[in-house]
Amino acid sequence: MGKVQFPADVVSDIIKSVIREVFEQAKDVYPEIFAEKWAALIEEKVLWNLSKLNNPFNYIVCCAIMQKNGAGLHCISSCYWDDSTDGSCTIRWENFYLNCIVTVYGMSI
Repeated sequence: MGKVQFPADVVSDIIKSVIREVFEQAKDVYPEIFAEKWAALIEEKVLWNLSKLNNPFNYIVCCAIMQKNGAGLHCISSCYWDDSTDGSCTIRWENFYLNCIVTVYGMSI
């Protein structure tokens, strides 16, 4: 049986869908008290949706939420893995009040 390649397009769609769902009602405000809950909810929902794919991967999901206030935000990652199967996907979403960056890493089992 051949190895399965990381499904970046499917993962991207899952991340975007979860972000839209979580931030659907947070369009006009950045309540700091919700940032930690939003990040945890996004991570959990993305991971749950990835597990339903039944692909032979271990996943890592990272979410960063930051209020837009003029400060810089830089995210960098580096991985040592099998390029023929493993992969990552990063989605950046923003509105007038916040930035959200979600990264999923998938390592073939």
